[in-house]
Amino acid sequence: MRILIIEDHRPLAQSLARGLREETYAVDTAFDGEEGHFLAENNPYDAIVLDLIIPKLDGLELLKKLRQKGVSTPVLILTALDAPEQIVAGLETGADDYLIKPFHFDELLARIRALIRREVHHQDPLLKVADLSINTRTRKVERSGQEIILTAKEYALLEYLALHQGEVVSRTELWEHAYDWAAELNSNVLDVHLHHLRQKIDRPFPTKLLHTIKGAGLVLKSPDGEAPTSIAVEEQAESEDKSGTEGPPESRLPRSSADSHTSTPTPTRSRSRRPDKQGSR
Repeated sequence: MRILIIEDHRPLAQSLARGLREETYAVDTAFDGEEGHFLAENNPYDAIVLDLIIPKLDGLELLKKLRQKGVSTPVLILTALDAPEQIVAGLETGADDYLIKPFHFDELLARIRALIRREVHHQDPLLKVADLSINTRTRKVERSGQEIILTAKEYALLEYLALHQGEVVSRTELWEHAYDWAAELNSNVLDVHLHHLRQKIDRPFPTKLLHTIKGAGLVLKSPDGEAPTSIAVEEQAESEDKSGTEGPPESRLPRSSADSHTSTPTPTRSRSRRPDKQGSR
């Protein structure tokens, strides 16, 4: 799951990003409204944490513009503005939740999780696919009663697939929701993580749950679930995981990089995506 933090107070933004990454989320940060608006409009985030008092474009105006453009990403306003009329204005402009500073990180985390579950119409924090269970609160994964130890990125991929179980999820979609700007743009890093995930959740068990769909992506489904119509499941899914070549999409690049990206299939970027600012990563 990928989250955007729009907060001009850098220590707070960096602290939030660090805490959310420790909870397996991919996180991008923006320190002003213009950058936040550009990132939110051009990347499919699972949730946005938005301060209201930010330079260049204030939070309410940013939110209004996003909703007018049809961006439906859940937005949690995180601000010191606590007057009832300010809370009402934020919610009526299109925010999905409103949290007042100072706050407890655990409460923020719980609210973000609830927003993401609500977006995919799944209110229960326990996700189940056949005998595979994923507790999104504790990040504990079990299959047939046996605990499965996953890395942070393996868990992030599994959680996204489980939230969309039975649906074909393209590799591009996985890139966009599981990796942030801090990730290395290596064309096969996703395939490596998927291969390791498959080895842990499928290989030790008689029934496969994670399937590669030829020409489309992947699907996590119960054995009694029907395969998507008109799409064949690959017989050699594991070997295909290792040979994928699809890199991250152009929309993840900064504006200047995306404009110049015309012929190279796998994009590259420098360590800093803000050449005119002090980077935080």
